[in-house]
Amino acid sequence: MSGKILIIDDDPRNIFALSATLKAKGYPCVTAGSALQGMAFLNDSEDISLVLIDMMMPEMDGYEAIPKIRRQHDIPVIAVTAQAMVGDKEKCMEAGASDYISKPVDVDRLLHLLSVHLGQK
Repeated sequence: MSGKILIIDDDPRNIFALSATLKAKGYPCVTAGSALQGMAFLNDSEDISLVLIDMMMPEMDGYEAIPKIRRQHDIPVIAVTAQAMVGDKEKCMEAGASDYISKPVDVDRLLHLLSVHLGQK
């Protein structure tokens, strides 16, 4: 894999679980505790290949952050949300997400999404 995965989530437990899982599978990760911090990371770093973003955060949520990320960076953005209601996937996709995964995260599904969006076999 060429670059890192940026995990943006305001809950340290989610960041820990996702980053530990991804690192164990060989994916380098960086983390941000807010959308603003995540966007600053993206602007300062050339080696982010994909973003996993929590949709429900204080200050700026994923629905607001994804379009801003999309305007500045041409990388996949996967929405991660506890909201698994009818229409939530569509709402995430309308915001500009490349894909969507609900919490609790199914690790096999997440790894599949990463391989699809990072162009791996």
